[in-house]
Amino acid sequence: MTARRRSPAPRSSDQGTQPAPAVAESHKPVMLAEVLAALAPRDGGLYVDGTFGRGGYAIGILEAADCRVIGIDRDPEAIAHGRRLAEGYRGRLALIEGRFGEMDRLVTARPVDGVTLDLGVSSPQLDVAERGFSFRFDGPLDMRMGRDGPTAAEVVNELPEAELADVIYRYGEERRSRQIARAIVAARAAKPIERTLELAEIVRSVVKPAKDGLDPATRTFQALRLYVNDELGELERGLAAAERMLAPGGRLAVVAFHSLEDRLVKTFLRQRSGTAARGSRHLPPGIEETGGSFALLHRQALQPGKAEARANPRARSARLRAAERTAMPAHAAAAGEA
Repeated sequence: MTARRRSPAPRSSDQGTQPAPAVAESHKPVMLAEVLAALAPRDGGLYVDGTFGRGGYAIGILEAADCRVIGIDRDPEAIAHGRRLAEGYRGRLALIEGRFGEMDRLVTARPVDGVTLDLGVSSPQLDVAERGFSFRFDGPLDMRMGRDGPTAAEVVNELPEAELADVIYRYGEERRSRQIARAIVAARAAKPIERTLELAEIVRSVVKPAKDGLDPATRTFQALRLYVNDELGELERGLAAAERMLAPGGRLAVVAFHSLEDRLVKTFLRQRSGTAARGSRHLPPGIEETGGSFALLHRQALQPGKAEARANPRARSARLRAAERTAMPAHAAAAGEA
C-alpha cells in the first residue's frame, strides 16, 4: 500500500487560517501532538472529529493544514460552543449534533482522510455539577452526554438489584458490586436517590478507600456513565463506521482512558489489520503491510509524555492507538451494519 503525500508540519495562520477564538485557548486536549502526528493532516483533506467536545482536536487539525473538519457531538452544549469556534475558520469547520457511532450516515462528504475519537466524558461535562457526572460536586444524578434516554438516577432507582450489580461489575470492574447494589436498593427503599453526593456516600459506606487514593465511588460512577450512554456499544459502532468512511491512506486515531475501551479498540485494530493471529511482536517498525482493512501505525498504544502527565492528571490513563486504512474492502460485518 502506498500512503498519500501528507503535510509534515503544522501550518501557521498565513495559510488562510484565522487564529482560533480565545474561547478555545483554555482547553488543550490530551496527547494532541501525538494525535496530529498519527493523522498527519494534509492540505485539501477532510477530517472527522467524532467527539468534538470543546474542539481541541478539530482546531489542532485545522491549524496543521489547509483542510476541512466535521465535528460531531451528541451534547448540544458542545455543538453550541463549537458554532462560535467555527466563525473563525471561514467555512472549514462544520458541526453535526449526533452520535459518532452513526457518523458514516451523518457525514455524506467523501472521501474522508482521517477520523479521531477522544473517548469518555469531557472535562467541561465532568466539571459542571448540573451534568451529574462527578462525585466531587453535588448535582442531579444525570450523567447523560446528550439529552435523551434514562438518567443515572432512573437506573439506580429502577433496576433490579441483580441487574444493578451486573452493571457496576461489568462496566466498573468493581469487585464489591453486589454489596454496593444491595446498599443502593436499601437506600432507595426509604427515598429515591437523586443527587450525586447521595450516591457517592452510599458507595463509600460499602467500599473502603484504596491505598492509591482512588475514591471508593469512582468505579460505580464510571459504570453508570458507561451504561447510561451505551459508550462501549457506541465505540463498536463508531470504529466500524470509521472503517467504512476512510479512504485508502486515511488515518484513524483513538484516545481511550478506560481499560474496557482501550481493549475494545486494540481488539478491533488487531483483527482488522490481520495481526491478531500472528501477535504484535512480529510487526516490523513503521506501518505494517497486511491483507486487512487497516495497517497499524504503532506496535503498542502510545502514552502521554511525562511532562503532560505531570501537568494534567487526567491524561495519565490515556492510551492512543492509530492505524491507516488500506485499499481492502471494509470487513463484511462492518459493511453489513451500514
